[in-house]
Amino acid sequence: KGHYTEGAEVKDEIFDMIRLQFEAADRPEGLQMFMGTGGGTGSGLGTLLISYFRENYPANMLASFSVSPSKSYSDIVVEPYNTTLTVHQLVENTDFTVCFDNEALIDHAKRNQGLMKPSFEDMNKPLVTSLSGISSSMRFPGTLNTNLRKVSVNMIPFPRMHFFSMSLAPTVIEAKLGAISPNDLVKTLFDSKNCLCSMNNKHGRYYTAAAFFRGNISQYEAEIAVQQLQTRNSSYFVEWIPGSIAVSYSKQPIDGNQTSAVLMGSSSAIQEVFKRVSEQFTAMFRRKAFLHSYTGEGMDEMEFTEAE
Repeated sequence: KGHYTEGAEVKDEIFDMIRLQFEAADRPEGLQMFMGTGGGTGSGLGTLLISYFRENYPANMLASFSVSPSKSYSDIVVEPYNTTLTVHQLVENTDFTVCFDNEALIDHAKRNQGLMKPSFEDMNKPLVTSLSGISSSMRFPGTLNTNLRKVSVNMIPFPRMHFFSMSLAPTVIEAKLGAISPNDLVKTLFDSKNCLCSMNNKHGRYYTAAAFFRGNISQYEAEIAVQQLQTRNSSYFVEWIPGSIAVSYSKQPIDGNQTSAVLMGSSSAIQEVFKRVSEQFTAMFRRKAFLHSYTGEGMDEMEFTEAE
């Protein structure tokens, strides 16, 4: 519905809003799209906007920040369909996509905030904190990755390998912590349990990564800490991309913490996220389960075959 019927009813109004924003800007760089992939609105309307933007603004950057569903916390039976159809669009039409999922966000809130039943606000805190971190060098004076295109150039070895994971340090948000050493920040960033999507970094290898440090921290010490970790764990980094971790630094601290950091990584372990969804999609599609809900809204079965 979000892509073909109900979304089509509101698309012109949304397209006009995007067009007006771009016309008002002196030099628009691109668009950042925040969306869920499991529901009909995020996956349907979100991909409709993505395809429109790519068609009308091919020279501008398009970055997607997408939250995937979790089997453990699922409340929509057709989430595997929606997510797989969305990923197909993200592969073809976005310059890069940062992946989150509900299970990792809920576990993060439980573990680091001591909450048994996290609210949406609690789940959103680490997400928005990490997004604030990667955009800090764009909004404040920084050293590297000062715009979306530079992030893309530094992070993507091959065009279709543009799906990234995210982690942040410190993990306790709004705790008014003092200065944390670069070594401790880096250790926290590369710990799989602090990743905001459900994957184990040790099940794959990093192609590239970008570490964004903020606050009263020595840039030299941060770079040394990153280099030392990469040297100690060289087996988890591909050898054919030397200097694969870019370090960016901004003196502007995040509210509440004197020092903080965010890691955006391109790792082969991200396939774990897609593999889980793919297995659920295949199990349902083989039985044609709930397929009528989509074909009745104007979709063709061939679209599912292509997405698979």
